[in-house]
Amino acid sequence: MSNTSDAILDRMMALHPKIIDLTLDRVWRLLATLDHPEQKLPPVIHIAGTNGKGSTQAMIRAGLEGGGKSVHAYTSPHLARFHERIRLAGEQISEAHLTEVLDECYTSNGPDSITYFEITTVAALLAFSRVRADFTLLEVGLGGRLDATNVIAKPEVTVITPISIDHESFLGDTLAKIAFEKAGIIKRGVPCVVGPQPDEAIDVIEAQAAKLGAPLLAYGQHWHVWEERGRLIFQDERGLMDLPLPALLGAHQIQNAGAALAVLRHLGLNDAACEAAMTEAVWPARMQRLALGPLVDAAGNAELWLDGGHNPAAGNALADVLKTLPPKPTHLICGMLNTKDVVGYMTPLANVATTLHAVAIPGEQATLSAEETAKAARKAGLQATEADTVLAAIQSITATDPTARILICGSLYLAGNVLRENA
Repeated sequence: MSNTSDAILDRMMALHPKIIDLTLDRVWRLLATLDHPEQKLPPVIHIAGTNGKGSTQAMIRAGLEGGGKSVHAYTSPHLARFHERIRLAGEQISEAHLTEVLDECYTSNGPDSITYFEITTVAALLAFSRVRADFTLLEVGLGGRLDATNVIAKPEVTVITPISIDHESFLGDTLAKIAFEKAGIIKRGVPCVVGPQPDEAIDVIEAQAAKLGAPLLAYGQHWHVWEERGRLIFQDERGLMDLPLPALLGAHQIQNAGAALAVLRHLGLNDAACEAAMTEAVWPARMQRLALGPLVDAAGNAELWLDGGHNPAAGNALADVLKTLPPKPTHLICGMLNTKDVVGYMTPLANVATTLHAVAIPGEQATLSAEETAKAARKAGLQATEADTVLAAIQSITATDPTARILICGSLYLAGNVLRENA
């Protein structure tokens, strides 16, 4: 039996019939078997939210590392390979180390039912517990209250990024219900940094924080952030900071940067560390300009961009970013999962895109067909056609518009496929 990380991950997929089954019982059982690695972590920063979790985490990490701190980080899903999910003291986990913790978790779990995300999250916690670092960044997978990451009794700080409608079948169909799930990461007495929220969501978060005596550091109340003359201005009770704009593109990244800065200031990091959070953060497939690789070569003189956002809020943010770029015909290559609000995602993009080429996401059971995606795009007001592959779509676009802007979008899973194909 092969013991590469990929082989063990394949075996882990078979341990539970559902990909998502929200409960913490199985996680607690395995953690107990492994002598509770979650109790042996460096101070934890726990991040939930619908949009901006990954970008906010990337900026917090850049700030901590800019301040000389060593940081573990856990994020999901991965794009090109699983190892991206686990960073140990600033470095992506090695194949040998990943194989070791996966094998240990798989063996300790035995034949008992456990989801892929649950057992791989436990593997990350096990890895973190064995390597020294100053901080641990944990990004929630789905929701918060019953997410496999929600096993830390006393984090250093929790963070809730902007909440919007997504994953309704698991989290509920109103902002209040979704906010209740996200607010499940709030812990008694632990400060919680809160990004900009709809009123319906902030009401729920404030109620949960009050119930648990958790001090809130909320946007619009305890901190403010805005762009002014090409600079980012952050204000809290300690005063004003004048910083470079975030390296991550988009007006929505100003808000994510604000949450990251609120965390860094709470932790006592200096202005140089806060500047590093703005200038050094890297987060792939978030309005990323691809510079090298076979797909870039195929695009020729056309610009090739990649974004993994997949809900209506992400569609709005993406449209806003595109409006700030130099005017140029923009063609979308889009693939989406059948669990998403496809028309809601595409509608804001209809105002900024010339055409949309629909593709299926390779290797994803839950992908929409190219035909279904194109149909949804037309409903959203886009001129849409179908393509067999991303490469075929690029070739079709550049045949008629050789200097266009091409944006591949709609899914992190599609983004991962593109990064692998372009490597």
